[in-house]
Amino acid sequence: MKNSGLNLPDDTYIFRITDCTGMFQHAVFSVPDPSEGYTTDDNARALIMAEMLYQDSGDKKYLELAYCYLRFLLYAENDGWFRNFMDYSRNFLEKRGSPDCFGRCIWALGFTITCQEMPEPMRSAAECLLRRTLPSCKGLAFLRSKAYAAIGLSHWDHAEAQDEARHLVSDIADAYQKNRSKDWYWYENNLSYCNAVLPGAMLVAYDMTKENKYLEIAVESLDFLLKSTFRGNIFHPIGCNGWLFKGKEAAEYDQQPVEACGTLLTCLKAFQVTGKQVYLDRAQGCLNWYTGQNSLGESMIDPESGGCLDGIRQVGQNPNEGAESIVSWMVAALAFRRVS
Repeated sequence: MKNSGLNLPDDTYIFRITDCTGMFQHAVFSVPDPSEGYTTDDNARALIMAEMLYQDSGDKKYLELAYCYLRFLLYAENDGWFRNFMDYSRNFLEKRGSPDCFGRCIWALGFTITCQEMPEPMRSAAECLLRRTLPSCKGLAFLRSKAYAAIGLSHWDHAEAQDEARHLVSDIADAYQKNRSKDWYWYENNLSYCNAVLPGAMLVAYDMTKENKYLEIAVESLDFLLKSTFRGNIFHPIGCNGWLFKGKEAAEYDQQPVEACGTLLTCLKAFQVTGKQVYLDRAQGCLNWYTGQNSLGESMIDPESGGCLDGIRQVGQNPNEGAESIVSWMVAALAFRRVS
């Protein structure tokens, strides 16, 4: 435990947007909106954030946050899967959440069980939840859900989990080989959302297996993604209103904070694996997107609340400050400070 909390990013908004149930999904400006309820997706990522804060500070207030978010995941699990949308009265609105939600939960649980700073009973609870949900990994059909799950399972020193992680990354590599072509080095025929998790999973696959094919795919696809999302030193995430399809121009808007975080994490992993400075520089560019080095030239961080604005639209910034945005900013800032 580093106990270096003086340099941590402002945590004010985290406590505003979290109640005794979990982290609210949305906000109206900087006021959390109970009418929109909660999502397991957000609370899974918030669990990683809280654990990183506790690792870096040792402050018990972050440990209590982690307990809150893990408790949410325990309640969300249903018959080996995770429900996602919950209303303010703690009623889940569906029997099964999305595959992406499931994958992010596996990611968060895998991170938790290897986080040695967390109390052993908490890590044991996370492992119990992983044991209940591991069989469902075999039914994942979408690449991003496979990538998140593979990253989570790679943390778990468990033979069946390691086997399943290898199966998942093999599927992702197969998709890359099927879709890769001249001037298009990607896993699908478009770049859409949370793109960086795919080369991120290939870097993890290389760590697990030491098979060079995974490193080659990771570097080639990550370089393609960075070429598609950087103009000079400015990060331009693929806009969600149109994405980027093969042979077409990338959509400029809306740019979302989750993309800067995901790309930063994969760039840091690539820097760790390859030692190439360019990846650390690109991670810095992703972090700078939050603080004003973006297409608007304006900071995405609200100096009054400590929250993060929800994105960049054609008409300017989205002034709302939801869960995904603040978690993305915090995780990005915490991850980068560990290498800076």
